[in-house]
Amino acid sequence: MYNLSGKVVFVTGAGGEYGIGRGIAQRLAEDGADVVVTDLVEKPYPDAEWGGLPALKAEIEGLGRRSLALTCNVTDSVSVEAAMQQAVEEFGRIDILVNNAAARGGKDRVPVVDLEEDEWDRVMSVNLKGTFVCSRAAARHMVERGGGGRIISVSSVLGLRGIARFAAYCSSKFGIVGLTQSLAQELAEFGITVNAICPSLTPTERVGHMTNLFDNPSLQVKEATDALLSGAAGSTPLGRLAQTNDLAHAVSFLASDGADFLTGLSLPVTGGSFMR
Repeated sequence: MYNLSGKVVFVTGAGGEYGIGRGIAQRLAEDGADVVVTDLVEKPYPDAEWGGLPALKAEIEGLGRRSLALTCNVTDSVSVEAAMQQAVEEFGRIDILVNNAAARGGKDRVPVVDLEEDEWDRVMSVNLKGTFVCSRAAARHMVERGGGGRIISVSSVLGLRGIARFAAYCSSKFGIVGLTQSLAQELAEFGITVNAICPSLTPTERVGHMTNLFDNPSLQVKEATDALLSGAAGSTPLGRLAQTNDLAHAVSFLASDGADFLTGLSLPVTGGSFMR
């Protein structure tokens, strides 16, 4: 555990029950931070029993921390700035930004020759522009209040290695790595560190949604999902998939005082499936 007492965290894309955002928000709350949780809508998966942002807010408050649940469109600077202003009005400051919001896999998961421009734009808008818009707003606040802070973005192992049928996704996640390095240099003089984590395949609601997109009439979605996860686990040297708590541990460290001298990193959290 790391000591984040007195810190205020702003997490995007936190509304899923099994999502990375929820895992990160919970862990940082356990470390002592007050946490602002956001998503495009309060309940991103309306058919699920999970209550979305209000349920996560209640969980964080159950840990003895303060929380604020806000809807926020990361592609819209007005929406982002309004949400951050609400957070500052409620808690007085934002110390740590976690850029986790990402576009769901859709018709972008095709060969480039079949990729429509609007699908490219959709993925880039959420994944890369959203990270830029949120990082810019948080950086302005951190600089204006005297410096210091953390910006941590969730990229992907596919931001370090491209694969077929994922051109838009890979490009957006590679872009986050480049943005991280540029921001790290620009904000260093203000004592603000900027890092990214690059996870391998992690079981969340998105995986089932993704496997539903691939054409294989002999498999049901659950079977296709199980096959994908099993194959990924089997090819990982540590013998298992990344879990949300693995990613949350990495974010917690990067948010802590122990990472004071680390900036510009893109940290693979892959169980050894990607090494460099």
